Amino acid sequence: ELEKAIKEGKHDNLKISHVSKKELETNLPDGCVHQGIALKTKLIEKTSLEDIINKTRGSPKELIVIIDQATDPHNIGSILRSASAFGAAAVVIQDRNAPGVTGTLAKAASGALERIPLIFSKNLARVLDKLKVAEYWCIGLDVLASQTLSNTNLDGRIALVLGAEGTGLRRLTREKCDLLVKIPINDNVESLNLSIATAIALYELTRN
Repeated sequence: ELEKAIKEGKHDNLKISHVSKKELETNLPDGCVHQGIALKTKLIEKTSLEDIINKTRGSPKELIVIIDQATDPHNIGSILRSASAFGAAAVVIQDRNAPGVTGTLAKAASGALERIPLIFSKNLARVLDKLKVAEYWCIGLDVLASQTLSNTNLDGRIALVLGAEGTGLRRLTREKCDLLVKIPINDNVESLNLSIATAIALYELTRN
């Protein structure tokens, strides 16, 4: 079936090797769900923030997602999927304690990892400064903000900034934002899952 699929997909340059389960698992990360098939590929080409700024220069409407202190590969993968679905130009995350580009992250992204750049940064405050120079509005999502996202007239080039679930945005990241907004939720719940909050915010920013 695999050989037939490769032929129909016109991927005749792919070489198929039949190996034992033990040999297959030796070459895969621990706990990898492989279903008996693995593909050896080239690494995804890295993209820098400067690449994205140059690519989006002159465009009147753009979206970039900035995630402060994300550590869960499932969350990051889901955020990539939502960012791709709503047309964001890139996702930027702080590299400290961030997971690598693993199979777990790729699986959660459901193909988005190959469609939207994931940029790791040591200094998010500097990232926000660069985006401001490039005429992006830096909009922070904060549960303590005085105004809601839906009641804010946002348009143009926007960098959406979100913090880790529970702790939220760090002080310096928050201070670098041009505006803080919130998603109104019931008082019985302290915060939303990071990937869900990202999806809601992206929908709200793009629905008009």
